[in-house]
Amino acid sequence: MVIVTLQRDKCIGCNYCVEMAPVQFQMSKKDGKSVLIHSQNAKGFFTLKSHDHSIVESCELAAKACPVKIISVKET
Repeated sequence: MVIVTLQRDKCIGCNYCVEMAPVQFQMSKKDGKSVLIHSQNAKGFFTLKSHDHSIVESCELAAKACPVKIISVKET
């Protein structure tokens, strides 16, 4: 299981996550912040749980590129 979490309210809209992992992230046209595709919102933390381990590398690149460090990736 891969768990990707985005703390969206702290997003500054830099677009790095979309560049690194375009399948998992996109930018909102409403507020210019990142959206974690197919995620569930729990108090501002958007979480994606997936059995597809092929997303790990791109999501880790997105987490490292994020200047405000609001993306986390865990493998279980």
